[in-house]
Amino acid sequence: MEGLTLEEFGAILVMQGFNGLSYFCVLLLMALGLAIIFGQMGVINMAHGEFLTIGAYATFLLSWLSEHYAPWFMPYYFLLAVLLGFAAAFAVGHLTELALIRHLYRRPLDSLLATWGLALIMQQGFRSLFGAREVSATLPDWLLGSWQPVSGIDIPLNGLFVMALTMLLTAGVLILTYRSRWGLQMRATTQNRVMAGAVGIDTQQVDRFTFALGCGIAGVAGAAFTTIGSTGPTSGSLYIVDTFLVVVFGGAQSMLGTVASAFSIAQASSILEFFMTGSMAKVSVLLTIIVILMMRPEGLFRANVRR
Repeated sequence: MEGLTLEEFGAILVMQGFNGLSYFCVLLLMALGLAIIFGQMGVINMAHGEFLTIGAYATFLLSWLSEHYAPWFMPYYFLLAVLLGFAAAFAVGHLTELALIRHLYRRPLDSLLATWGLALIMQQGFRSLFGAREVSATLPDWLLGSWQPVSGIDIPLNGLFVMALTMLLTAGVLILTYRSRWGLQMRATTQNRVMAGAVGIDTQQVDRFTFALGCGIAGVAGAAFTTIGSTGPTSGSLYIVDTFLVVVFGGAQSMLGTVASAFSIAQASSILEFFMTGSMAKVSVLLTIIVILMMRPEGLFRANVRR
C-alpha cells in the first residue's frame, strides 16, 4: 500500500469492488436457486453445486461444438448456452425430484445425506464424461476486453454481461414468485400444505416444478461461471458452503434477504482480500456473520410464515 497515490488507491478499491460484483453475480444466481429449494421447500440439497457444473459443462460443450463445426455461430453461441444450461439443469432436477427428493420431504437429515451422495455420484459422472482436468469455454469476441469509464479503471465486459444477466434473472424470479399463479401456489404450499391441497392445488406438481426451477437457475449460474473461471468436476462444490451461508444469513425464506446477503458477503470478501490474504478475508467474513446470526438468528430479513 506504500507508494500508492490516493487516486490509485481509489481506482484499486473500485476494481476490487467490481471483482466482488462478478463473484456476487455467480453467488446470487446459485443462492436464488437454493433459496427456492431450501428456503421455500425445506430441502437441504447438497448436490446444488453440481447443477452449476451441469450448466458450466453445457456451455463448454456448446462452445467446443461451435468452434469445431460451426465457427460462424461463435458470436451467438453463449446466449444459447445460457438457455441450454438452464434446460439441462432443469431436466436433471426434475428427474432428481421424481426419483429421489419426493421421498425425503420433512426428513432434512435424510435429504442432506442422500443429496450429498448424489453430489459424489454426479462428480464421478463428470470425470467419466469430461475427464478430471479443468476445461474452459472459448468466449465470443464481444465478451472479451474491458470498458474504461475513467483513466485507471478497467471493467471487464464479461463481468458487465454477467451482471446484466443476473439482474434480469433476479427480476424474473421475483415476478414469478410474487406475481404469478405458480408463485401463489408455491407460497400457499409452503405456508400450509394440507389446506393448499384442500383447495385444489397439486402440491406434488408444485414441489417438482419448484425443485427443478431452483436447479435450472443454478445451471444459469454455471453458464455465468464459465466467464470468470475454468470448469472441473468439483467446481460447483466450491460454492455450496458460501451459497448456504448466503441463504441462511439473508433469511431462509426471503428473496430480498438473499440478494442483500449475497451482495454483502461478496463485496466484503473482495475488498478484504486487498488488505489481507484470501483465507484471512474469508475467516473475517465468517466470524462477522456468526456474530450477527447470534444476535439475529432469523437472518437479515425475517419472513412471517405459519407452520
